[in-house]
Amino acid sequence: MRSRLFYSGQLEEKMAALMLGQQVRQFSTSVIRSKLVKSPIEVYGVEGRYATALFSAASKQNKLDQVEQEMGKVSALIKKPSVSTIVMNPHVKRSIKQKTFHDALAKDKVSAITLNLINVLSDNGRLTLTGDVINAFGKMMSAHRGEVICSVTTAQPLGEVDLADLKVALKGFLQKNETIKLETKSDPSILGGMIVSIGDKYVDMSTKTKIQKLTKLIKET
Repeated sequence: MRSRLFYSGQLEEKMAALMLGQQVRQFSTSVIRSKLVKSPIEVYGVEGRYATALFSAASKQNKLDQVEQEMGKVSALIKKPSVSTIVMNPHVKRSIKQKTFHDALAKDKVSAITLNLINVLSDNGRLTLTGDVINAFGKMMSAHRGEVICSVTTAQPLGEVDLADLKVALKGFLQKNETIKLETKSDPSILGGMIVSIGDKYVDMSTKTKIQKLTKLIKET
């Protein structure tokens, strides 16, 4: 935990330094801890560290909502072939990648926070993680609003009645002041039933899994 806070703090300080055109200063762990705004949830991995630094920087400037909207623009950009073929190519110089990103974002007039995230990712050779960082930041923002992300997979799309019943059932997992952010998708390969992921809970009630368990049981007897 200590190293994660230290690393996230370094990222935030580097982002701040880039805004001022200064070099990154070295701070002690205690100073970084006092400066870092804690995210509502902890997302592990390298992308989680960048997202934590981004959340902290945006929170300090009261620009969380703005930065979240800008992350949506960045997400759309990296899906465009004209941009992705350059910024995701390991053989392209970092300066060219940065310029490509900056030129693409210039017309949207995004905040310095967003531009500095791109600079830091580029400087550290981590632009390929941009999408993962955005997803991690999105999870933090959902938690910040008291939203609990729930993903439900069914073999066929749910009808209105079934969807309403599902929402009522899922509310039983919520705590006070929490709301459901429901994401539904269909996957014919599960045959029937459903797979539910809510918060840190995962339940596989698909027909496919039941058949696999039954088949395994028969083979073992």
